[in-house]
Amino acid sequence: MTTTETKVPQGPNDISRVESARPTSQVDGDLKQPHNAIEEQYGSTHRGLKPRHVQLMVIGGSIGVGLWVGVGTVLAKVGPLSLILGYGFWGLFFVWPLFLCVAEMCAYLPIRGSIFEIASRVCGPAVGLAMGWTYFFAGTMLICVEYSAVSTVMQYWDQDTNPAAWIGMAMGVCIFLNVVAVKWFGEAEFVMASTKIILLVMLVLTTIITMAGGNPKGDAYGFRNWDSGAMNSYYADGSTGRFLGFWSVAIYAAFTIAGPDMIALAAGEIQNPRRTIPRVANLVFWRIVGFYVIGVLAVGIICSSKEDRLTGESGTAASPWVIGIENLGITGYSHVINGFILLSGWSCGNAYLYSASRTLYGLAREGQAPKFLLKCTKSGIPIYCVATVSLITCVTFMVSSNSSVEVFFWFVDLTTTALIMTFFLMLITYICWFRSRKAQGLTNDMLPYIAPYTPWTAYWALLLVTLMIIFVGFDVFSPFTVRGFITRYFAVAFTALVTAVGCLKYWKEGRKLWIGPKEADLWSGKAEVDAECRHWEEGGIEENEKARLAELPLMRRTWEKIWS
Repeated sequence: MTTTETKVPQGPNDISRVESARPTSQVDGDLKQPHNAIEEQYGSTHRGLKPRHVQLMVIGGSIGVGLWVGVGTVLAKVGPLSLILGYGFWGLFFVWPLFLCVAEMCAYLPIRGSIFEIASRVCGPAVGLAMGWTYFFAGTMLICVEYSAVSTVMQYWDQDTNPAAWIGMAMGVCIFLNVVAVKWFGEAEFVMASTKIILLVMLVLTTIITMAGGNPKGDAYGFRNWDSGAMNSYYADGSTGRFLGFWSVAIYAAFTIAGPDMIALAAGEIQNPRRTIPRVANLVFWRIVGFYVIGVLAVGIICSSKEDRLTGESGTAASPWVIGIENLGITGYSHVINGFILLSGWSCGNAYLYSASRTLYGLAREGQAPKFLLKCTKSGIPIYCVATVSLITCVTFMVSSNSSVEVFFWFVDLTTTALIMTFFLMLITYICWFRSRKAQGLTNDMLPYIAPYTPWTAYWALLLVTLMIIFVGFDVFSPFTVRGFITRYFAVAFTALVTAVGCLKYWKEGRKLWIGPKEADLWSGKAEVDAECRHWEEGGIEENEKARLAELPLMRRTWEKIWS
């Protein structure tokens, strides 16, 4: 799959071509009046995220403790080859096309209401309501995952202190970073997310060096750990068991490989969004291959799937990286790794506190959440949204009375299905968006970015995610486990319930529950975004960027080119 980037409309002639496609019944000024009034009363978020912040948020927000610790349990169940196949399949055949589809919508309308508002416009208000609240649930559970992971990591060094203390510490830092100006949040996330890249590079290099004999034992072990079984049977025997093992990895990958949620939520706070969003989208393929496929390949090389400690210990002592390094007689290095893993969990907690609070803010802008949540500080922080999410995530303190690893996987199951349901609704939104822009005469050259091979890739991804929804809990039925069934399928029921409530609400208000392609609103807020982005776009996006870089000193110019 290749990506296609088209030119943002430049100059009066191109702009008039876009505006001429607008249905005469849709007057932008009238449509955005309510949002202007809201922003005057409550304030609004600011475009303070630079391209490098966004690049690292998208990378860092999706690399959490699940890739460093939880993957060990999956490796023990299915073997190293199934691990690679499952991650590669889900990442390249689902996450990649989904990300590009969402990037097309958000590059055209990088509004503060995010993709949830777009869903309300092109599908129906109940769809936007359901997607927003489902993702809010997923984002909140993700914060709980990372807070519980921090307490799990700390137990590697200190098993006497109550895990609640470490959760409180992680929570305090993340709240602080989310209530300062968004640009400082971006800087903090840039630094913390950078440590994840450093950690992964360190671990891959460690694997390459040690498998060639560069370890205290002088053991050139190569692919010896694959000898014990490249594809283990799971839940059934023979080829069926090996397929189910592969499928269980795809389910876990749905949790660890984040989709386009971060870019969609940050669209309203990104500087130069119609240049930044396409560039982030164009790097998704390499992010999936480089960070996930190569990462899980390395972990299957350095640690055997038959290692007893993968399932017999808690905390980062159960990390396949730590186990593999300790088995090679390398001392002290595991403490360095655990320190990086701790920062990784902290970074994801920080990123998803941002995303959950911005989701709640977007819902409030659409009248789908209480209005007091619209209140923003002078620095553009939706302060009550951050406070509300932080209050809900106090549920993580359950680890003080239960095994932190057990609670970690409760949250993983709840989050996985909620993310899958969110992605399902994102694809529905894209298909409606595609039909609407075709019906209203918005051609490819009128948009800043076009996802390739659509709508066929969107239909394929929709089929795949539908199968995932149905079979996400295939292994909880025999023997039947109540806890497993609830945590695997709760989000499906939650989304259905919220959708039903939304349909009832908007039916009573006399609003249309489903919006046809010619009636979809592709214009509200566009003039406002155009005005915000004019100084980046007028005269040519690339030309303006080249002129900006030319004014910088050599070192600064080189740094900016790396991330822009």
